[in-house]
Amino acid sequence: MGEATFGFDALVVGIVREFVPDLSEGAVSVRESRNGKYLSVTVNILATSQQQLDDIYIALSSHERVLMTL
Repeated sequence: MGEATFGFDALVVGIVREFVPDLSEGAVSVRESRNGKYLSVTVNILATSQQQLDDIYIALSSHERVLMTL
């Protein structure tokens, strides 16, 4: 989740795509918060290892525009 600014969803997808190059477009869903200030980006993947998940989490959570990861 991050502020609903231009390109936030593309930023998240780009980070995940570094670790999942064959990410399909149907794997991504986006939802705005009730007041439109925040954007939630969900990316569904089939993980190949725990390390892959850890790397994705670290890359997302360390980016300044990403406010929260789950």
